[in-house]
Amino acid sequence: MLEGAIDAHAHYVPGAYRDALLAAGIDRPDGFPRIPEWSAADHLARLDALGIAAAVISISSPGIHFGDDAQARDLARAVNEAGAAAVAAAPTRFGLLASLPLPDVDGALTELAFAFDELGADGVVLMTNVDGRYPGDPDYAELWAELDRRAAVVVLHPASPPGWERTALGRPRPMLEFPFDTTRCVVDLALGGTLGAHPNVKLVVPHVGSALPVLVDRVAGFTKAIAPGDGPPFDVVGLLADLHYDLAGDATPRAIEALLTLTTPERLLYGSDFPFPPPPVIEMLAGRLLASEALDQRTRPLMLRENARALFPRLAGD
Repeated sequence: MLEGAIDAHAHYVPGAYRDALLAAGIDRPDGFPRIPEWSAADHLARLDALGIAAAVISISSPGIHFGDDAQARDLARAVNEAGAAAVAAAPTRFGLLASLPLPDVDGALTELAFAFDELGADGVVLMTNVDGRYPGDPDYAELWAELDRRAAVVVLHPASPPGWERTALGRPRPMLEFPFDTTRCVVDLALGGTLGAHPNVKLVVPHVGSALPVLVDRVAGFTKAIAPGDGPPFDVVGLLADLHYDLAGDATPRAIEALLTLTTPERLLYGSDFPFPPPPVIEMLAGRLLASEALDQRTRPLMLRENARALFPRLAGD
């Protein structure tokens, strides 16, 4: 079905992470009905069944920081080493996005160096917020400078926003809270100057751009209205158009059409969100995506593999 694709949005749930979630009292992360089962062998079997060449794996929400910096540092090391072990066992089939113990910046810098220099990580994953602190927080400046120096791939993953208990209205947070928090995070990175100040970072926005395609003009309009002088020092729409976007989730029939009004097919990446959706749902969404008229014979291979090969060159082999 997805012959030769690179899955840029996939997850792993090593035993150390499952144990940490349960110890923190989290057995239904973000309202999801369960912590999914995962093993490298099962993941490889699913890749084979779908014809996917490789998957870039990361820890999903709620991330790894549950209130204690020291514990978060230890958990970051444990999950990153587990991910690296999966990569070492199947180096052409898995890529790794390392987890960092934010908001502990010193710990994040230490783990970033270890992940890249010792484990050979292919990038990092950042939650859209950790306990209400967003990646554009000025206190994270040193981390962004290091990510820029390394020209790192940085993949965002949504997390439940502060106050979700009232705003979710009892519904699963991935339904509305995730796309809203992703949009809030990316707009803050743009308007706060983080993106413009770190042009070497390759940022990936999840879930078909979330609400950005339909809100970016509103954001740009307000930015012009409130900016002093002749307007903002950058083009908000142009800045967001240059980001990368994965298509995990419900990309069709409307979301991908909206996203392509903001960016181009050269910025799209396939994503399955495995192992959170059950296999039949992954297959159904993939079938709809492949049948979408938004992509043609030239642009479909870009989305499935060529764009990801440029971001993750280690996985570019045939």
